Amino acid sequence: MALARPMQNDALSILSQPGAPVAAQVAVAFAVLVTKWATRRRTRRALAQLEPWQLRDVGLTPEDAYGEAYRVFWRA
Repeated sequence: MALARPMQNDALSILSQPGAPVAAQVAVAFAVLVTKWATRRRTRRALAQLEPWQLRDVGLTPEDAYGEAYRVFWRA
């Protein structure tokens, strides 16, 4: 699977400037939000797969991990 090449910071900064078209600003804000949600979902699913000894290594109890792993993705 090929990874998408990240956009340069210059391109994002141009789109987030006040003079940029509103549609572009909304599109960038939406893309950032969806990316954040996808990251939360992916990391929470990975957390649910950890063994108890792995949870202890990162300082979590199984109850803490369960509570975090099964939160909905739009909740921080």
